[in-house]
Amino acid sequence: MKFYMTPGSCSTGIHVLLEELDLFFEVHLVDLMAGDNLKRDYLALNPRGSVPTLVDDEGQAHTDFQSIAVWLAERHPRRGLLPKDEPARTRVLGLLDYAITVVHGEGFTRIFVTERYATDAAERSSVEREGRALVARGFEQLERMLTGSLWVEREFSIADFALFYVEFWADRIGLALPARLDRHYRAMLERPAARRVLGEEGYHSTLRKYPATA
Repeated sequence: MKFYMTPGSCSTGIHVLLEELDLFFEVHLVDLMAGDNLKRDYLALNPRGSVPTLVDDEGQAHTDFQSIAVWLAERHPRRGLLPKDEPARTRVLGLLDYAITVVHGEGFTRIFVTERYATDAAERSSVEREGRALVARGFEQLERMLTGSLWVEREFSIADFALFYVEFWADRIGLALPARLDRHYRAMLERPAARRVLGEEGYHSTLRKYPATA
Protein backbone atom coordinates (compact mmCIF):
# COMPACT_ATOMS: atom_id res chain seq x y z
CA MET A 1 0.00 0.00 0.00
CA LYS A 2 1.00 3.61 -0.51
CA PHE A 3 0.17 6.13 2.19
CA TYR A 4 0.19 9.83 1.35
CA MET A 5 0.44 11.94 4.49
CA THR A 6 1.57 15.20 6.05
CA PRO A 7 3.16 15.00 9.52
CA GLY A 8 0.98 16.56 12.20
CA SER A 9 -2.13 16.70 10.01
CA CYS A 10 -5.27 14.57 10.32
CA SER A 11 -3.30 11.90 8.47
CA THR A 12 -1.46 11.29 11.76
CA GLY A 13 -4.57 9.48 13.00
CA ILE A 14 -4.51 7.11 10.01
CA HIS A 15 -0.76 6.70 10.41
CA VAL A 16 -1.34 5.47 13.98
CA LEU A 17 -4.12 3.15 12.76
CA LEU A 18 -1.83 1.60 10.14
CA GLU A 19 0.85 1.05 12.78
CA GLU A 20 -1.71 -0.36 15.20
CA LEU A 21 -2.68 -2.93 12.57
CA ASP A 22 1.01 -3.69 11.97
CA LEU A 23 0.64 -3.24 8.21
CA PHE A 24 3.34 -2.79 5.63
CA PHE A 25 2.98 0.46 3.68
CA GLU A 26 5.09 2.88 1.71
CA VAL A 27 5.01 6.48 2.96
CA HIS A 28 4.80 9.43 0.58
CA LEU A 29 5.12 12.84 2.23
CA VAL A 30 2.83 15.57 0.92
CA ASP A 31 4.12 19.08 1.64
CA LEU A 32 0.94 21.13 1.90
CA MET A 33 2.85 24.40 2.31
CA ALA A 34 4.70 23.75 -0.95
CA GLY A 35 1.45 22.87 -2.72
CA ASP A 36 2.27 19.21 -3.33
CA ASN A 37 -1.40 18.40 -2.83
CA LEU A 38 -2.36 20.58 -5.80
CA LYS A 39 0.03 19.01 -8.29
CA ARG A 40 -1.40 17.05 -11.20
CA ASP A 41 -0.09 13.65 -10.10
CA TYR A 42 -1.56 13.98 -6.63
CA LEU A 43 -4.89 15.33 -7.85
CA ALA A 44 -5.13 12.29 -10.12
CA LEU A 45 -5.18 10.19 -6.93
CA ASN A 46 -7.20 12.56 -4.77
CA PRO A 47 -9.18 15.20 -6.70
CA ARG A 48 -9.91 17.02 -3.43
CA GLY A 49 -6.20 17.68 -2.95
CA SER A 50 -6.41 16.65 0.69
CA VAL A 51 -4.61 14.25 2.99
CA PRO A 52 -4.61 11.44 3.85
CA THR A 53 -4.78 9.23 0.77
CA LEU A 54 -4.26 5.47 0.93
CA VAL A 55 -3.73 3.49 -2.27
CA ASP A 56 -4.44 -0.16 -1.64
CA ASP A 57 -2.73 -3.19 -3.17
CA GLU A 58 -5.22 -3.20 -6.06
CA GLY A 59 -4.43 0.43 -6.90
CA GLN A 60 -7.69 1.84 -5.53
CA ALA A 61 -7.28 5.24 -3.85
CA HIS A 62 -9.16 5.92 -0.61
CA THR A 63 -9.22 9.66 -0.19
CA ASP A 64 -10.59 10.74 3.17
CA PHE A 65 -10.09 9.82 6.81
CA GLN A 66 -13.43 8.15 7.35
CA SER A 67 -13.39 5.96 4.24
CA ILE A 68 -9.81 4.86 4.94
CA ALA A 69 -10.57 4.04 8.57
CA VAL A 70 -13.72 2.06 7.71
CA TRP A 71 -11.97 0.22 4.87
CA LEU A 72 -9.08 -0.79 7.14
CA ALA A 73 -11.43 -1.92 9.90
CA GLU A 74 -13.45 -4.03 7.48
CA ARG A 75 -10.30 -5.54 5.97
CA HIS A 76 -9.16 -6.59 9.45
CA PRO A 77 -12.37 -7.64 11.23
CA ARG A 78 -10.59 -9.71 13.88
CA ARG A 79 -9.25 -6.50 15.42
CA GLY A 80 -12.81 -5.43 16.21
CA LEU A 81 -12.24 -1.78 15.32
CA LEU A 82 -15.76 -1.33 13.92
CA PRO A 83 -18.48 -2.85 16.12
CA LYS A 84 -20.86 -5.38 14.61
CA ASP A 85 -23.56 -4.36 17.06
CA GLU A 86 -25.62 -1.78 15.17
CA PRO A 87 -26.13 0.79 17.97
CA ALA A 88 -22.42 0.70 18.87
CA ARG A 89 -21.42 0.93 15.20
CA THR A 90 -23.71 3.94 14.76
CA ARG A 91 -22.17 5.66 17.79
CA VAL A 92 -18.63 4.99 16.57
CA LEU A 93 -19.34 6.35 13.09
CA GLY A 94 -21.26 9.29 14.55
CA LEU A 95 -18.38 10.39 16.76
CA LEU A 96 -15.90 9.79 13.95
CA ASP A 97 -17.93 12.05 11.66
CA TYR A 98 -18.45 14.73 14.32
CA ALA A 99 -14.73 14.93 15.14
CA ILE A 100 -13.83 15.25 11.46
CA THR A 101 -16.58 17.46 10.06
CA VAL A 102 -17.34 19.71 13.03
CA VAL A 103 -14.34 19.90 15.36
CA HIS A 104 -11.81 19.70 12.53
CA GLY A 105 -13.76 21.04 9.56
CA GLU A 106 -15.52 23.94 11.26
CA GLY A 107 -13.29 24.66 14.24
CA PHE A 108 -9.64 23.83 13.65
CA THR A 109 -9.81 24.95 10.03
CA ARG A 110 -10.56 28.48 11.25
CA ILE A 111 -7.53 28.31 13.53
CA PHE A 112 -5.03 26.83 11.08
CA VAL A 113 -6.13 28.41 7.79
CA THR A 114 -7.82 31.64 8.81
CA GLU A 115 -7.17 33.09 5.35
CA ARG A 116 -9.98 30.92 3.99
CA TYR A 117 -12.43 32.91 6.09
CA ALA A 118 -10.90 36.39 6.16
CA THR A 119 -8.98 38.05 3.34
CA ASP A 120 -8.33 41.06 5.56
CA ALA A 121 -5.48 40.33 7.96
CA ALA A 122 -7.16 42.50 10.60
CA GLU A 123 -10.13 40.11 10.71
CA ARG A 124 -8.08 36.94 11.14
CA SER A 125 -7.72 37.18 14.91
CA SER A 126 -11.51 37.27 15.15
CA VAL A 127 -11.78 34.19 12.92
CA GLU A 128 -9.24 32.33 15.05
CA ARG A 129 -11.16 33.18 18.24
CA GLU A 130 -14.31 31.90 16.61
CA GLY A 131 -12.47 28.69 15.69
CA ARG A 132 -11.26 28.17 19.26
CA ALA A 133 -14.80 28.68 20.55
CA LEU A 134 -16.15 26.16 18.02
CA VAL A 135 -13.50 23.63 19.01
CA ALA A 136 -14.20 24.11 22.72
CA ARG A 137 -17.93 23.56 22.18
CA GLY A 138 -17.15 20.60 19.95
CA PHE A 139 -15.03 19.01 22.65
CA GLU A 140 -17.86 19.44 25.16
CA GLN A 141 -20.12 17.57 22.75
CA LEU A 142 -17.54 14.84 22.15
CA GLU A 143 -17.21 14.45 25.92
CA ARG A 144 -20.96 13.77 26.10
CA MET A 145 -20.75 11.31 23.18
CA LEU A 146 -18.22 9.03 24.87
CA THR A 147 -19.84 5.85 26.15
CA GLY A 148 -16.82 3.76 27.10
CA SER A 149 -14.96 4.05 30.40
CA LEU A 150 -11.78 4.94 28.51
CA TRP A 151 -12.30 4.53 24.76
CA VAL A 152 -15.12 5.92 22.62
CA GLU A 153 -16.98 2.63 23.05
CA ARG A 154 -16.35 -0.22 25.46
CA GLU A 155 -13.84 -1.61 22.97
CA PHE A 156 -11.11 0.24 21.08
CA SER A 157 -12.38 1.43 17.68
CA ILE A 158 -11.57 3.56 14.63
CA ALA A 159 -13.26 6.53 16.31
CA ASP A 160 -10.43 6.63 18.84
CA PHE A 161 -7.96 7.52 16.09
CA ALA A 162 -10.03 10.49 14.89
CA LEU A 163 -10.49 11.66 18.46
CA PHE A 164 -6.75 11.33 19.01
CA TYR A 165 -5.70 13.66 16.21
CA VAL A 166 -8.04 16.49 17.28
CA GLU A 167 -6.88 16.03 20.88
CA PHE A 168 -3.30 16.19 19.66
CA TRP A 169 -4.03 19.44 17.84
CA ALA A 170 -5.59 20.91 20.98
CA ASP A 171 -2.48 19.98 22.93
CA ARG A 172 -0.25 21.61 20.31
CA ILE A 173 -2.07 24.96 20.54
CA GLY A 174 -2.54 24.91 24.32
CA LEU A 175 -6.29 24.32 24.36
CA ALA A 176 -7.39 22.44 27.48
CA LEU A 177 -9.34 19.23 27.03
CA PRO A 178 -12.36 18.21 29.12
CA ALA A 179 -11.52 15.58 31.73
CA ARG A 180 -12.63 12.44 29.87
CA LEU A 181 -11.02 13.55 26.60
CA ASP A 182 -7.80 14.32 28.46
CA ARG A 183 -7.87 10.82 29.92
CA HIS A 184 -8.50 9.38 26.45
CA TYR A 185 -5.63 11.40 24.95
CA ARG A 186 -3.21 10.22 27.61
CA ALA A 187 -4.32 6.62 27.11
CA MET A 188 -3.72 6.92 23.37
CA LEU A 189 -0.25 8.30 24.07
CA GLU A 190 0.51 5.16 26.05
CA ARG A 191 -0.05 2.99 22.99
CA PRO A 192 3.24 1.98 21.33
CA ALA A 193 1.85 2.66 17.84
CA ALA A 194 1.00 6.27 18.72
CA ARG A 195 4.41 6.84 20.27
CA ARG A 196 6.18 5.38 17.23
CA VAL A 197 4.21 7.62 14.89
CA LEU A 198 4.79 10.80 16.85
CA GLY A 199 8.50 10.00 16.96
CA GLU A 200 8.61 9.31 13.22
CA GLU A 201 6.70 12.52 12.49
CA GLY A 202 9.07 14.58 14.62
CA TYR A 203 6.91 15.34 17.66
CA HIS A 204 9.49 14.38 20.26
CA SER A 205 8.42 17.29 22.48
CA THR A 206 4.99 15.65 22.91
CA LEU A 207 6.61 12.35 23.85
CA ARG A 208 8.76 14.12 26.43
CA LYS A 209 5.74 15.94 27.81
CA TYR A 210 3.88 12.65 28.21
CA PRO A 211 6.47 9.96 29.02
CA ALA A 212 5.25 6.37 28.83
CA THR A 213 4.37 4.96 32.24
CA ALA A 214 4.57 1.29 31.30
